[in-house]
Amino acid sequence: MYTHKTIVVFGVSQDPSKYGNKIFTALVRQGVQVYGIHPKGGEVAGRTLFTDLKQVPTPVDVAVLVIPPTALEAAVQQCMEARIPEIWFQPGARSAQAFELATSAGIKAVNGCFMADNGFW
Repeated sequence: MYTHKTIVVFGVSQDPSKYGNKIFTALVRQGVQVYGIHPKGGEVAGRTLFTDLKQVPTPVDVAVLVIPPTALEAAVQQCMEARIPEIWFQPGARSAQAFELATSAGIKAVNGCFMADNGFW
């Protein structure tokens, strides 16, 4: 189960109506080891948001992408450099090119809702 893995969420907004915020705060509440990324940094749910993946202080098992399609390839590149083995492309955060980039690098790529598909919601 994903509760024993380290997860990073790209696109954690400080706006509680946004899905990046909802996913991140739900994982925090459920005791998951989770880190958030937003280009402007900030803080959500009492946790510091990092501006990029290189700042995350521990190896990551799963990346959840809740970002615009135009930002996906750069995020996948960061995941490749960090050797993250699994990426979830949330609804609305999908790009055939980014998905192909991930799979061609040997990353398990999933087009799906991470939270619903894994029983968090």
